Amino acid sequence: MSASGKSIVVLDYGSGNLRSAERAIARHGVDVTVTSDFDAALAADGLVVPGVGAFEACMAGLLKIKGERIIGRRLAGGRPVLGICVGMQILFAKGVEHGVTTEGCHEWPGTVERLDAPVLPHMGWNTVDAPSGSALFAGLDADTRFYFVHSYGVRTWELEADPSGNIRPPLVTWAEHGDRFVAAVENGPLCATQFHPEKSGDAGAQLLENWLATVD
Repeated sequence: MSASGKSIVVLDYGSGNLRSAERAIARHGVDVTVTSDFDAALAADGLVVPGVGAFEACMAGLLKIKGERIIGRRLAGGRPVLGICVGMQILFAKGVEHGVTTEGCHEWPGTVERLDAPVLPHMGWNTVDAPSGSALFAGLDADTRFYFVHSYGVRTWELEADPSGNIRPPLVTWAEHGDRFVAAVENGPLCATQFHPEKSGDAGAQLLENWLATVD
């Protein structure tokens, strides 16, 4: 067990920068395991769901290891989950690529679709517009840049606020490439980023440190 006493699983479902995510998280002094094992992913203090490539392929891989059930059961128990890149996209209701619609995990309503931008993929460093009170972006300046590689994203946030006001609405961070898209979400135990914190240098390291601070 690490000095921090925290255990993190990077979920291996056949897609994602597994080793780069593992190394980036391990630098913070926590125990990191890359595995597709159902019980290990459930038992870890924190779960990271990376993802690269096509939405449809990532969902197929996730379903093969019952990853959607792992995510759902963890969230039902208030256990932290962090999605990265396509690992964020698959948390939404559906993805539409090349005319093909694929069901996602339905943790949030919304559609992952092709960005409306003159140049795709959106590849490189970009600033984000984080809301006040964000835990993920705590200590980071407004002009901080993160590394993005994607052609698809969520351009409309569709989750309606709780009319009673009893449930705190998710904190949504936006970025722009052609038009606006969701760059990160903080929703209780479920957090996600469209960019790659593991490829974002010191800024990404600070964000991962911030997320790990929320993991009990």
